[in-house]
Amino acid sequence: MAKTRKVEDSMGELEVPADAYYGASTMRAVQNFPISGIRFPRRFIHALGLIKKAAAEVNADLGLLDRDLAGAIATAAQEVADGKLDEQFPIDIYQTGSGTSTNTNANEVIAYRAYEILGEKGKTVHPNDHVNKCQSSNDVIPTAIHVACALALKEELLPALEQLRKELEGKSRNFLDVIKTGRTHLQDATPIRLGQEFRGYAGQAEESARRAGQAIAELEVVALGGTAVGTGINAHPDFAGAVCRKLAAWTGLDIKETRNHFHAQATLDALVAAHGALKTVAVSLWKIASDVRLMGSGPRAGIGELNLPEVQPGSSIMPGKVNPVIVESLTMAVARVLGNDVTVTVCGQSGSFFELNVMMPLAGYASLESISLLANSARNFATRSVAGLEATERGPEMVERGLMLGTALTPIIGYDEAAKLAKEAARSGKTIRELARERGIDEKTLAVVLDPALMTEPSAERVGGGGG
Repeated sequence: MAKTRKVEDSMGELEVPADAYYGASTMRAVQNFPISGIRFPRRFIHALGLIKKAAAEVNADLGLLDRDLAGAIATAAQEVADGKLDEQFPIDIYQTGSGTSTNTNANEVIAYRAYEILGEKGKTVHPNDHVNKCQSSNDVIPTAIHVACALALKEELLPALEQLRKELEGKSRNFLDVIKTGRTHLQDATPIRLGQEFRGYAGQAEESARRAGQAIAELEVVALGGTAVGTGINAHPDFAGAVCRKLAAWTGLDIKETRNHFHAQATLDALVAAHGALKTVAVSLWKIASDVRLMGSGPRAGIGELNLPEVQPGSSIMPGKVNPVIVESLTMAVARVLGNDVTVTVCGQSGSFFELNVMMPLAGYASLESISLLANSARNFATRSVAGLEATERGPEMVERGLMLGTALTPIIGYDEAAKLAKEAARSGKTIRELARERGIDEKTLAVVLDPALMTEPSAERVGGGGG
């Protein structure tokens, strides 16, 4: 039988594991929320530890805590931030909507560990009176969510998007001489350079990074200092600003106290906005990956303009089959992120009642999951798919047979005649060049007007401009 020890709180006495640093409040939450087995991720616990460390140091500076006591709390909180006490955070994500259970969990663990650190000095460390001084779950938890998500964006997603952008830019340069048939509505359109298509994808990656940066800016404004309902009751007026300055120095983020605590605690607006940027990033990744998958379809019965890297066998029954599995993993991650966006939106919309949002744990978890999924899948797509892409001869071979080459003749014979030419080419199997030649357009003109390279950029020669 596992050893236990007795602890108590305002509701009475109960037993916790003998080796647990947490106390009664945490144990009650473990018993109350046997829902999913999902706990707050490492990113969040790291941020929570940093907040508690900064709070202890600031409380000492303000003369609100004994220096030795504050030092022990800060040391214990750093251990929480470093992941040394992760097993002491057993509470489910689906818990009290303010995250009070997890904040109390942190207070209890840090208090117990600080007591150990103090050793023979014999000072009692109280979870609420000391570790939680000048704080409330209602401002600590949203602050931890913001700090955790902003750090994840900075350290995970932005580098992954930059790596993807570089790979796409490289392919844009490598594929610039490859001229192929463009497509709109999944139907043939005028010629385009494969490199131009990849320039568009690189632009999406670049814009995704910009949007992720905007999301960081949303999250750098934190609720700390509002305590229970935004009024700042039981907090020193200089406390939150000083803690934010420490957090900013430690993280490299521009963390600052909100100018409106009533807004910051009563809503999840900033998190909803930040996740909206993640949704846009996800949609961009889906577009890039789906285009690559389509261009790589085949190899014989599909479009076949790209060769995708072969990373694993694709079938248990069809020998030699290779599938675009890296793209598939990315699109599944995107699907999850889009679902998380609905979750975060509902949390923000349905969880905000008067002075507090009460769906914070789930919103924080979903946001951190989205950042991680996007970062990992974007990096994987860049290294295992984009980096190894090769252009085939299929694209250039199909250009001369393209019906939309007739567009180039519009300045010469008009839209209606060009449409007739395209339809005749489709019916007869002849090329646009052959039919134009039959209609008496001279070879010199055709050489210029039907030059695919000139069709991939604006050209005064093709449209008959004389210049200025």
